[in-house]
Order: sequence, then structure tokens, then C-alpha cells
Amino acid sequence: TDLMDNYIIFFGHVLSNSFYPVLQRAIGVGSAFEGWSPREQDFVYRVLIPMTPPRGHSFHLELDSAEQRHVRNFRVRVQLECTCTEEQQQGENMLCFLHHPEEELRRNQDPSLLDTLCTDSYLDVQKTARWFYQLVRAIWPALPQSHNWHLMLLPSRRSCQFKVTSGRESFRIEMLFGVRRGDSDIFVSSQPGYAGTPSTLWPETYAVAEIKFFQYIARQAPPDSLHLRCLQLFTRLLLGIGFSTYTMKTIVMYLLNTIPVSQWCRRHFLRRLIDISENLRLSLQVKRLNHFIVGNRRLPEEISLPQDVQMAEPPNLFHRLAMDPVAHSQGIGEY
Repeated sequence: TDLMDNYIIFFGHVLSNSFYPVLQRAIGVGSAFEGWSPREQDFVYRVLIPMTPPRGHSFHLELDSAEQRHVRNFRVRVQLECTCTEEQQQGENMLCFLHHPEEELRRNQDPSLLDTLCTDSYLDVQKTARWFYQLVRAIWPALPQSHNWHLMLLPSRRSCQFKVTSGRESFRIEMLFGVRRGDSDIFVSSQPGYAGTPSTLWPETYAVAEIKFFQYIARQAPPDSLHLRCLQLFTRLLLGIGFSTYTMKTIVMYLLNTIPVSQWCRRHFLRRLIDISENLRLSLQVKRLNHFIVGNRRLPEEISLPQDVQMAEPPNLFHRLAMDPVAHSQGIGEY
């Protein structure tokens, strides 16, 4: 968290007068920050960095019409905005991208975001990832952590991944970047989508809403609550088996939303493990496991969803089992 905070401070200094996206404070997401990672020895710390448009620009999210199961993809259209009145009021020396001659803009001002990180007016994930890599590498020597830690950049096309090492200790970090949907806890992000996702598509992500749910549970839970241990135990058991960790996380989130947190302490441990197992069995039998966030109207009030996400039909995480009898038999066998 300290490393990310330092990076964001320096990002702010470096980008303050530029026309690149404005980077907000990083939000830790995923199992490492939720506290249940199945492999303690190789944590990946994932952070989502919200981006807002720079001066003279606006972002407009457009839902992609080519529907992919379980994933809603968006495009981030970048539009130039008039800054003429703003420029006069604030006495800034910024030229308006819409109303100044191109030659003058080229001579006196950095290029707009449309000319740097966009493809056909849409924010490009891969160009943004390359830009992030350049920033991370360039700023590293200025950070206090650089005196004792070694930075190693790792390859990735849709995020910025790196490892910092000091002696035997190391942290692997993945920076995802995204745009918030309104003032909700739902973002479109640079996370990988389906194979061959075009670089102008940004999948909708529910990771921030999910970590807010775990934080809400942590505030309600007694000190000896073992809800994270239950989840960790099941995800470790399932390593190498066909059930994804996200399947088990979804089942546990549903149970946490229905069984009082006071009933997840040590004396209830075995009962809760049986509940998780039974829920997996029943979901397999009916070939249906609903997404926890999408279409869920029983979430804590502090988790904010756009209306279309709240009212949507929840995707079936077991869709493949419902469509493929062989996959369903295999799932039952693995259970």
C-alpha cells in the first residue's frame, strides 16, 4: 500500500500538466487483499487504478453490442471538450483543442489524449499498458523503496506487472487500470477478457464491489470468525480440480450474505464447511450458480451498483455445465 501510494503521488507530479489520464489512488482487489489467497507462497497483489479524463477531455462509456457470456464489455470513447472560457477564467496557458488552429496546437502544446493512447477515438488498453510500464520504470528510482528493493518488470499486454525483491522477500504486483461507471463501485478495467479481446474493449469488473463486501463482513464479524479460513481451505482443496476459486468465492459470499456472521466462529466451523459443500452439490445438480454481484438486490447498502447491473439477470457461472452433459458429468465426478 505504501509503494502504491508513493507511486500515485509521483504520478500526480509527473502528469500534472499533461493530457494523459489522471490517476487516482490505487484500490487493492482480489484474494490477496480479501485475505483468503489459496497459495500464500505466491501472492499476486492486484490493484485497480481509477483513471479520470485530463483537462479538455471527457470519457463516455459505450456498451459493446457483441455479447460475450458472463462478461459485459465497454469501449471508452474519448471526446475533446471546449476549454476557452475555462482558460480565460483561470488564466491558464492551455490552448483549446477544439478552437485553436492545429498548427498552433502542434507548436505550443502537447498532443491530446486522442493522439497518444487512443485508437479511433477509443482508449486503447494495450497502449495504456505500455504507457504505464514506461511510467513505473521511469519513476522507480525516485521512490524511497528503490534504495532497498530491486524492480523487475514482467510481460503483460493488458496490465502492468512487476516484482519487487529485497533479499529473500518479494512482492508480485499487478496494476490494472479502469474507469468508474458513474459514482458506483463498478468499473470497466484492463483485466483480460475472452481470448482475442480487442484492445479497445474494457470488460466490466465487479472486483471493487466484492472487496467492499468482504470489508463489510470483516467489520461485522467477531474476532474468531473463520469465514476466510473456510474459503481458503476449499480453494486449496480444489487446486488442480476443475472448480475455479471464483466458484468457491461466490458460494461463500452467498452464505455470508444469508448466515449471520456470528455463526462463522470456531465452534461452527464444521457446520459451515458442510454448508459450502452442500451448496456446491446443489448448484451442480441444478447446473446453476448465479453471479453474486450482478442482479443481487440484497447487497449491503454501502455497495453502490449502477441500475442496469442491479436489475440485470444474473449470469449463470455454471452455464457450460448446463450446455454440455459431458462437462456436467465431469463436474459431478470431481465433486
